[in-house]
Amino acid sequence: MGKKKRAPSRNLPIAAGVGVGLGAVVLLSLYTIKEIFLGVVMVFLGVAVWEFIRAFATRDIRIPWVPVMFGGVAMLLCTYFWGTTALVAGFGLTTLAVLLWRLPKGQEGYVRDATAGVFATAYIWFLAGFVVLLLRPSDGPDRVLIFIAATVASDIGGFFAGSFFGNHKLAPSISPKKTWEGFTGSAITCMVVGGVLLPWLLHGHWWQGVIVGVAAVGSATFGDLIESVIKRDLGIKDMGSLLPEHGGVMDRLDSLLATVPVVWVLLEAFVPPN
Repeated sequence: MGKKKRAPSRNLPIAAGVGVGLGAVVLLSLYTIKEIFLGVVMVFLGVAVWEFIRAFATRDIRIPWVPVMFGGVAMLLCTYFWGTTALVAGFGLTTLAVLLWRLPKGQEGYVRDATAGVFATAYIWFLAGFVVLLLRPSDGPDRVLIFIAATVASDIGGFFAGSFFGNHKLAPSISPKKTWEGFTGSAITCMVVGGVLLPWLLHGHWWQGVIVGVAAVGSATFGDLIESVIKRDLGIKDMGSLLPEHGGVMDRLDSLLATVPVVWVLLEAFVPPN
């Protein structure tokens, strides 16, 4: 007898409802006023950073939250007004602020805490800065939509293909639920979405959209695996519990953060802003 197909492990109506609600907030803000979308992004990231800080605290790692939080917000604001140079400079200055802020607490655990602070700054705020770079041009909302749609397509395609057809583990020691069948579903979905949206929204070629989709499925999968390793190292299941059937905000951002710099590079090469 063949193997039984697995049913999805979470409550799909609730998960779908939360996903649709988040998507509505993102799209409404994205296509009204750019600054509103930027504010929504910073709120999500602020919650994600707080989840990150609390998760690391379970292992007695004390991230210097003040420079990480305020430095990250300043980094994104400066990037919105002044571009790539501001993103790099903001990251450098925030890193320095983290190292200096931790000094008064002494040498015990300094390397551990300061390194975690720099890691949180780079992993969350710096990578998110590429969303702001996508947003800046006149066609920025369409660029952001392509990035989000490709990443979400990877999650949705992988979830359904893996849930119903997945039998061959992709990385069992890191993420037991991921399968090659799920990865295949992600790849197909991403290529279709990229191949349709890039020529429609940015007037590029369909094959360029397919390349964006292929790159997105790879980076999104790696993003999921990276956060899975972090959570396993910390001994936790989810970064938070704010989003029913999804976990924490950081659990929804992992693939997005890993994908956005990849998509930004490809869109800059294929359809550079005017």
